[in-house]
This record gives sequence, C-alpha cells and structure tokens, in this order.
Amino acid sequence: MPDTEIELKLAVRPEDLPRLRSAKALGPANGKAAPKALESTYFDTPDLRLAAAGLSLRVRKVGRSFIQTLKSAPEGGTAALVRGEWEGPVPGPTPDLSALPEAAPREALAGLVEAGLKPVFTSDVKRTLRVTSVGASQVELALDVGEIRTPEGATLPVSELELELKSGTDPVALYDLALALHGEVPMRLETRTKSARGYALAAGTGPTWAKAGKLEISPADTVEQALAAIVRHCLGHMLANEAVALAGEQPEGIHQMRVALRRLRSAFSLFKGLIPADQAATLGPEVKWLADSFGPARDWDVFLESLLAPVEEAFPADPGLSALRQAALRCRHEGYEEAKAAIQSPRYTTLLLKLGAWVDGRGWRDQPVSEGSARLLQPILDLSGSLLDKRHKQGRKRGRHFARLDPEARHQLRIALKKLRYAAEFFRGLYDPKPVKRYLEDLAGLQEALGHLQDVATVEKLVGQVRDRLGAEAPLGWEQGAGLVMGWHGRGLRDQEPAIVRDWEAFADTKPFWKGPKDKDFDPVI
Repeated sequence: MPDTEIELKLAVRPEDLPRLRSAKALGPANGKAAPKALESTYFDTPDLRLAAAGLSLRVRKVGRSFIQTLKSAPEGGTAALVRGEWEGPVPGPTPDLSALPEAAPREALAGLVEAGLKPVFTSDVKRTLRVTSVGASQVELALDVGEIRTPEGATLPVSELELELKSGTDPVALYDLALALHGEVPMRLETRTKSARGYALAAGTGPTWAKAGKLEISPADTVEQALAAIVRHCLGHMLANEAVALAGEQPEGIHQMRVALRRLRSAFSLFKGLIPADQAATLGPEVKWLADSFGPARDWDVFLESLLAPVEEAFPADPGLSALRQAALRCRHEGYEEAKAAIQSPRYTTLLLKLGAWVDGRGWRDQPVSEGSARLLQPILDLSGSLLDKRHKQGRKRGRHFARLDPEARHQLRIALKKLRYAAEFFRGLYDPKPVKRYLEDLAGLQEALGHLQDVATVEKLVGQVRDRLGAEAPLGWEQGAGLVMGWHGRGLRDQEPAIVRDWEAFADTKPFWKGPKDKDFDPVI
C-alpha cells in the first residue's frame, strides 16, 4: 500500500505573501524557516501513458540529492486532495523505475522503460516549510513561490500554500486552519495539482467543461456513505468546471457549475430528515447564493442560443433582431462578470472549505441520537426506495390536471421532476440498469419540454432586464426584435401543447424502477 497524502492547496496572490507569512493563524514559529530551492522534473512517455493512467512521475533535486516520487490521481471530490504516493531516492536526475517500492502500481508502469521517458515540464519553486498544531493533529505548511516551465519555454507562475496532514487522521484540521488563514488573508482553493497544471501547460490547451461522471454507490453502503459520495460527486462536478466558467468562453462552464449546485441542493433536500437543521440552515443558503449568482449568465446564454437564434434564422435581415442581439450580448457580459465575481470572492472559498470540512468530517454525526440519526448507519438500499417514492408522488401530485395548469404551476412541476431525476440518478447504481435507463429517458424528455416552456416564459423577464440595465443606452429597435421573439415562440408553444400533454400522460403511467417504500413509518423529507 502507498503512503496516503492528504493536503489542501490554496492559491495566494504574490502581493499578499508578506501578510500570509505573519498571519496569526500560523501560530508561533519554531525558529526562522529558510526557503529551500526545489526543482522537480516530471517525466512521461511520448504518448503520455502515465497521465492517461492518472499517475505523475517526478524526480526532485534537493541539494545534491535526488528523490523520485510517483503519485496517483487525487480522489474524493472535495477541496482536499487525497492521493497515493510512492517515494524513494535515486542516484541521478532521471527516473529509475526499479527503485520504486514493490507496492507501486506495476501494471500501469509496464512497458514504460521500453517506450522511453522524457521530461514534460519542470516545477522550479522556493519552498518555505512550517509545522503547526491544530488540535491533536500536526499540519505541515509549505509555501511555494516560483514557476512551472516546459522545455519549449512556456511558463506558469506558482504562488500557493499547501497544507498537509502529517499526524492525526482527521482532515478537518486542514479545513480549520485553512479557514483561519483565509479569514486573515483571502486566498483561493487550487484544486489542480502542479502536475495537472504542468500537463495542461505542455499541451497548450485551455480548460474544458465536464459533465457529471458516474456516481458509484453500492447496495452495501450505509446511508451516510451514500450521502458523502453524493455530496463529493456534486462538488467534484462543480470544481471540474470552475476554470471554464472563469474563462467565460464556453457557456457549458457556467451551466455545468449550476447543474452541480442544483444537484447539491437537491441532495440536501433529499436527506433533510437526516441532516441537523442548524447545519442545513448554514450551508443551504450559501449554496443557493452561489447558484443564484450564475442565474443571469445562464439565462442569457439560453436566450441567445435557443430563443433568439431560431428567430434570426427565420428573419436573417431583421434590424430589430440585430439590435436585440447586441443588447443581449451586453447583458450576458454583465451576467458573466457577476458569476466570475462570485467565484473569485472570499465567500466562495469559505463555502468550499466549509462544505469540505462538513463532508470529510462527517459533520452530520454532530446531533443527538434519534431515529433519524440512527438511519445514517443503515444500508442505503433500505431507504432509497422510500426517498424515490416520495419524490415520484410529489411529481405526480404537481402534474394533476396537467392540461389546465398555468405557467407557474408547470414551472413548479418542472422543479419537482428535476428533483426526482436527480434522486433517480443518485441511486441508479442500486437497481437494474435497464428499467432505470428507460425511466430516466422518459423523465428527461418531459423535462426538456417543460424546460423550453420555462425558457420562453423568461423572455419577458429578460426584456425587463434590458430596460433596467441598459436604459437609453440600449440599441435602437431592440424592443421590436423582442416582440418578434415573443410572438414567434408564443405560437410555437401553442403548436407544441398537444405533444407536451401526451408526454406528461405517458410519464404519469411510467412504472417506477424501484420496489416501493420500505420505511413506511419514517418520513425522511419534511
């Protein structure tokens, strides 16, 4: 087995380094720490087999010695990075795979020598080390300042603080220290390792967006294990899209972060009866704040892509539509600036650290013993059917007399179905995959139709935003373009109405894939 490395990385602005070095949260220093030069060269095959296997291999020069380290990809999905690590001395600046411990993943390393290893990039930093106590744990703080560079001359600055758990097993110590330091010197979480940043620099690629990956929940898992896996999954999905959202060039970045936050809010609601009320009241509103910060940017993306574009295609030379696009792009820019400001705010970092501490520290255990808290240690399969059945019934209730529902009632139905879909996706690994797939496909189709209804319903709201935000500076003729868009889609909704009603009736008759509630005397969702 490898050594396990648990660490947090915090990016620090260079101008804030003096404040950080004197932060009270660091505690008393044991002597004056002198910076140490560390030059670490990362190696891989020409076709980057190590990176494809989620591994990184480096040789670090420390004084006159050389240390070889192999690391696995980070696990988890929260702010903390948990990785396997195999380390040992080597005679020179190039790798020696025979020097790796026997426990190293030999299968992944097979054939590397024959394929040839070459330097891909180098991390050249000055590191200042310090150790402090947080409760019963010892935390090592490593301040790295320098750069990552490629053999071709590309560079990326490094200015970050690594907090690594050296003794003790409770990762909450890292979060507590990080929150205290962040309170004195605002920092940002750096969720990418140096190797990940180095590979991206070497490839010359920008960030890419990502959908939520597969969530692994086993029938043997307890309720709290399932809860932790779901929260980590949502956070991992969100953080995987942070860089894309900040770049502001791909609409999917904001969209995927927003989806991750909605899934997280849905998880809080799904497990409401098991999470202490004070914890939900602390974390829930902050997650909602962040999700709301992304709303304007996403609304304008949908407007430009799904609502305005088809009308422009039908009327390509209309001056009102051209003026409306100009106005919409300006409002979209403001929405993206709002989203970026939220991501870059100290409030965002605080939220991530608190969420990480909560899930990694099993914060929900901090409650009196009750029927609800006892359920946390039972198999998730004993509860999943009841949770799904509750969501399914809520959706059917919202959809009664569907053909006569007004737009607001259909919007509430859409929200209920979205929560149902998220719950079904969370627990899909517990059931026969074929009926789950059919159920989710039927649900997704209905959701898409209801989503389009809601998108059209927001046009009037967005038109009001143009008036409020741009006023007299709005391009001439944009209101005529807005009228054309509303008229176009209003007629389209009337044409689509019979098909939407049929979709609802078909779903209402869909047989649930779960076996039904198993906990009839316990209502976990209040």
